[in-house]
Amino acid sequence: MKRAKWKGPFVNDNLLKEVKNHKFETLTRSSLIVPKFVGLSLRVYNGKTFIIIKIIKEMVGHKLGEFVPTRKQFFYKKKLK
Repeated sequence: MKRAKWKGPFVNDNLLKEVKNHKFETLTRSSLIVPKFVGLSLRVYNGKTFIIIKIIKEMVGHKLGEFVPTRKQFFYKKKLK
């Protein structure tokens, strides 16, 4: 479900304060990427560790969580002969 247009985009207030103070670490994966963030490297929490993402202008309008995977890919172990 989309957010109402009259509310505007959701960007956590703490995230905006951290960007002003040059502390680029956040837990909010649901925040929208705004043009102010272009060119920054943010550290986004995936549930276990912080992953560094470089914000480019093609990412504007997407959420931070879309670029940080939360699950590992499963691989079968190869058997030795």
